Amino acid sequence: MARAAAVTPPTRLPASGDRSGAVLARLQLMVTRKLDGLLQGEYAGLLPGPGSEAGESREYRPGDDVRRMDWPVTARTTMPHVRRTVADRELETWLAVDLSASLDFGTGRWLKRDVVVAAAAALAHLTVRGGNRIGAVVGTGAPAPAGRWRGGAPPAGPGSLNRLPARAGRKEAQGLLRAIAGTEIRPGRSDLGVLVDMLNRPPRRRGVAVVISDFLAPPQQWGRPLRKLRVRHDVLAVEVVDPRELELPDVGVLPVVDPETGELHEVQTADPGLRRRYAESAAAQRAAIAAELRTAGAAHLRLRTDRDWLLDMVRFVAAQRHARTRGTTR
Repeated sequence: MARAAAVTPPTRLPASGDRSGAVLARLQLMVTRKLDGLLQGEYAGLLPGPGSEAGESREYRPGDDVRRMDWPVTARTTMPHVRRTVADRELETWLAVDLSASLDFGTGRWLKRDVVVAAAAALAHLTVRGGNRIGAVVGTGAPAPAGRWRGGAPPAGPGSLNRLPARAGRKEAQGLLRAIAGTEIRPGRSDLGVLVDMLNRPPRRRGVAVVISDFLAPPQQWGRPLRKLRVRHDVLAVEVVDPRELELPDVGVLPVVDPETGELHEVQTADPGLRRRYAESAAAQRAAIAAELRTAGAAHLRLRTDRDWLLDMVRFVAAQRHARTRGTTR
C-alpha cells in the first residue's frame, strides 16, 4: 500500500513543534499530571520487569564491600574487581524510535512524529521511577544526495542510526527526549528491521524493549528481528496511525505525496470504488501488522493522531495491570 500523505499539514503538537527544553518540560508536566492522577502505586510500568540479577564488574575502589569481590575477573585481569549488584526491581528499558520520512505526516490533531515524541516522553516518565534506566536507538531515512533524490531512485538502506546510552534519572531522561525531538527527519527509505536489531546488539540483561513506529515497512523486514528480541526481553510495539492511512475522504481531487520517494500523485477521491478499495487495502495492511506482532509475542499499543494518545496509553497500562493481577497473558 502506498504511503500517501496529504500536502496540507495539521496543527503541530507542542511536544515537538518547538524543540526547546521549555516545550519538552511542558509535555513532561502534562504527562506527569495525567499518569500520576490515573495510575496509582509506587512502581508504574507498561510491562512487568524481569526482577533483580547480578550486574557488571568494575575495578575495586577503597570503601567497597570486599564480600562483593569478583574473583574470576580479578584473577583474569590481575586487578581487583567487585561485582556490581542490580537494585531490586531495577528495570532497563530501551526504545527503538522510528523517525523515517513516513512519520513526518499527519492529518489529525498533530503529526505522527509528534505522537512518537510524546509516547517516548510518557514511557520515560513511567520508566525512570525507582532508579530505572532508559536508553534509545533513533533511526531516520538515509541522507539524500544533493539534486538526485527527486529525479531518481530514493536512497535505501539502514539510514541514519543514533544510539543513546541507557541512564537513570529524570535529568538524563530529559536529555534523551531532547535528542529524540531534535532528530532531523531525512527523506528516503529506512530499514526498520535494522533499527530493531540494534536492540539485540550487544546482548544485555533482560529488560523491556519498546519499538515506536508506524510499521509501514513490510512485515518480513522487521518480523524476524522482533521475534529475536522477544526471546530475551518483554517487547512493546507502539503503532502510530493517521486516519488518512485508513480511509480517504470524499474531497474531490486530492494531491498526495509519498514522503519516502517524493512521488506526487493526484487521486480522485470522489470515486466511491477507489475509496472502498483503499479502505480494504488499508485494513488488510493493518491486520497483517497486528498478526506479525502477535506472532512475535509483542504487546501491541495503537496510537492515533486524531485521538487522545495519553488516555489510550493510560487505558493500556490499566489493562496490562488487570491482566497481570488475574494471571492472564498479553
